[in-house]
Amino acid sequence: MKALKIALKIDHAGWATALPEAAAVSRRAARAALRHVPLPADRTVEVSLVLSSDANLRILNRDWRGQDKATNVLSFPTHDPADRAGGAPLLLGDVVLALQTVLAEAKAQGKEPQDHLSHLVVHGVLHLAGFDHEIASEAEAMERLEIEILHRLGIANPYSDAPPASGKRA
Repeated sequence: MKALKIALKIDHAGWATALPEAAAVSRRAARAALRHVPLPADRTVEVSLVLSSDANLRILNRDWRGQDKATNVLSFPTHDPADRAGGAPLLLGDVVLALQTVLAEAKAQGKEPQDHLSHLVVHGVLHLAGFDHEIASEAEAMERLEIEILHRLGIANPYSDAPPASGKRA
């Protein structure tokens, strides 16, 4: 890709207190994910990340997926995969994350919040790139790619039952 643009919006003030490094962590994870997917070499690629709240994700989840409950991450692809021509930027879409669910899941799973956030950003960005987990074989491929990307970021396998490794980050 020619260039990568990541727009980031924090629309819930709690992120600054709970995870002050959330913006940098999110951008880093999105870049890492996009390095592992096929994208047009002659186009600028744009992704939007929104650090939001459970209340907002509940509304989005209800309105777009028919599930009236909060969730950790939602992805909203905005591009047509066949749209690979022209010089205009390729707008992949939006990834929206819920602070309270991200923190609660990290705590329940014994993970560092920034590692769990990284995983969810990678997961969401892969959805924007066309990956899915509705079919077992696709889920396995997506999980393998997530594990590889997170490993390169110095983050343990999020699907492992083993306790997270402590130490330096890549």
